[in-house]
Amino acid sequence: MTDVLTISDLDVSFSTDAGAVKAVDGVSLTVGEREVLAIVGESGSGKTVTAKSILGLLPDTATASGAIVLRSRDGASENDVISVSGQTLRQLRGSDVSMVFQEPSTALNPVFTVGWQIAEGLKAHDPKLGRKAARAKAIDILRRVGIPEPESRVDYFPHQFSGGQKQRVVIAMALVLDPGLIVADEPTTALDVTVQAEILDLLRRCRDEFGASIVLITHNMGVVADLADRVAVMYQGELVEEADVQTLFSAPTDPYTKRLLAAVPRIGQKLEAAERRAPVDPEAEPIVVARDLRIQYPGRFGRPGFVAVDGVDLTIGAGEVVGLVGESGSGKTTIGRAIAGLTQVTSGSLTVLGVEMNRVRERRFAPIRKDIGFVFQDPASSFNPLLTIAEAVAEPLSVHRPDLDATTSRKRVDELLEAVQLPKAFGDRFPHELSGGQRQRASLARALSLEPKLLVADEPTSALDVSVQARVLELFAELQAEFGFAALFISHDLAVVDILSDRIAVLYRGRLVEEGTGEEVLGAPSDPYTRRLLASLPVPDPVAQRERREELARIVAAERAAEG
Repeated sequence: MTDVLTISDLDVSFSTDAGAVKAVDGVSLTVGEREVLAIVGESGSGKTVTAKSILGLLPDTATASGAIVLRSRDGASENDVISVSGQTLRQLRGSDVSMVFQEPSTALNPVFTVGWQIAEGLKAHDPKLGRKAARAKAIDILRRVGIPEPESRVDYFPHQFSGGQKQRVVIAMALVLDPGLIVADEPTTALDVTVQAEILDLLRRCRDEFGASIVLITHNMGVVADLADRVAVMYQGELVEEADVQTLFSAPTDPYTKRLLAAVPRIGQKLEAAERRAPVDPEAEPIVVARDLRIQYPGRFGRPGFVAVDGVDLTIGAGEVVGLVGESGSGKTTIGRAIAGLTQVTSGSLTVLGVEMNRVRERRFAPIRKDIGFVFQDPASSFNPLLTIAEAVAEPLSVHRPDLDATTSRKRVDELLEAVQLPKAFGDRFPHELSGGQRQRASLARALSLEPKLLVADEPTSALDVSVQARVLELFAELQAEFGFAALFISHDLAVVDILSDRIAVLYRGRLVEEGTGEEVLGAPSDPYTRRLLASLPVPDPVAQRERREELARIVAAERAAEG
C-alpha cells in the first residue's frame, strides 16, 4: 500500500519576543490509502500545528524543517509541502489535501451563500468552469453530505444552518475537489453527542464512498475509538506513542497515554469528592421549584414566537446537584438563564430562593442576585479582556459588597484563586495569558466569590480537553462538598453529568422527557430519546463503540420507520 502522506522528522518553532518556542519536535508519521490516523493529545501538545503544517497554513512567525510529502490521488506526483512554491501549494490545497476546521461558524464567510463558497473553491482550481456547472456541483456535494433540500439550501447563508449542518457544509467544501487526504481538526468538539454521531458517520462515509484518507485531530478518546484505524499520541510537541487503535486502547505503553485514557469520563464512575458530599435534606426548603414552566422567544416581523421551554417541572433541593442534559436547542441554557434572572418567564411558575420569577420586578430580585453564581460555557468571551483575573474575580464583590476595601477584597480573591488551585500570582495576569482550563477555574472562582447558595454551570467543560476536564470536574466536586451550594449542571455529555449529579433531568425540544438518579436514567432509560442519547455517546473502547454504533443505527432506523 502506497502512503498518501509521509511526514519525516518535522520540527516547527515559533519566534516570539522571548525567543524561539518549539511546538513540534522531530515528528514522523505516515498515512496510507483509505486510512484514518488520529493524532491525540491535550491542548498545547502540537497536534493542530502538525495538522496545519500538512497544508502549509502556518503563520509567518513559524519555521518548519523536515519533510511533508503529499502524494496526489492518482499517484502521478509527489510534493514536499515545506519546500514547494506558494503557487504549487495553492494547487495542492483542495485537490490533494483539504481541511475541515474546528469551528464551522468561523470557517464560513457570513456574507456569502454556502453555494457561492463551495463554487469559489471549484473556480480557483478551474477558472473556465461556468456558473451553472459550479452550482450543479455544489448542489450535488451538499446532497452527498446529507443536507436536506440542497436545491434551495444552496442559496442559504451560514447563519440559516444549525451547528451540525454547518459542519456538513464545511466537509462538503473539503470534498468537492475529491482530495486524497482530509485533515479534520477537532471536527466534533463544538457539537452535542447526537449531532457528533452523525458527523462521525459522515467522516466514515468520506473514507468508504469518496476513498479519502483522514488525519483526525482530537482530544476525545471516544471519537478515536469510533473512527480511527491508527492512533498517534503527542505530548509537548513530541510523538510519544503510535499503535493501531485496538492495541492502544487495550495495552498502552507510554505513561502519558495511560493518564490520558484514565482521564476520560465514564458512565457509572463517581468522583471521591462527590461521594463525600453531605446527603440532601428532603425536609429543607428547595432552592429552585419550576412548575409547568414555559419560556417563549417572541417572533419577529409578524412570525409566531419560538417556544424554547414547554411545561417543565423541576426541583433543585438545598445542596443538591441536578444535571440537565439534552442536545443543542433543547432549552437547557434557557432554563439556566431563567433561573439566574437573565431570561424572562412567559408562563407557569419558577421560584428561585423563595422569589417567584414570573413577572418579577428587579427591586424584588436584586437582593438575591448575590446568592446565585453563574459559570459560562466559554470563559474566553465571559471575561473582560481589559481586566486582570483578580479584577474580574473581585467585580461581584465590588458590586454587592461595597463595604470591603481594596486590601480585604484582594485577600478574598487570593483565597478564591487558591481554592480553585490557581497560584495567587495569576491574579495579575490577563485572561488571554491563561490556558482554557485555567480560565475556566478563574470563572469558577468568580462565580463563588459571594458564597452563593445556587450555582448554574452552563457547559463548563465542553471546550476543554479530557485531562483538563477531569481536573475541573474534580475541583467542582471538591468545592461543592466544601461550600455546600446547590447546583444546576448543564451539559450534553451524559458521562460528565453522571459523575457529578445527584439527579439527572433529560430535555428534548423544550420538554422534560425523563428524570431520576444516574442509575435510573442511564442504567434503565425509559424514553426513546434518552436511549438514543446514550447510544450516541462515544466510549473509549473500539469493540464496545462498534456495538454502540450498531445499536444507534437500529434506534434511528426504528424512529424513521415509526415516522414513515
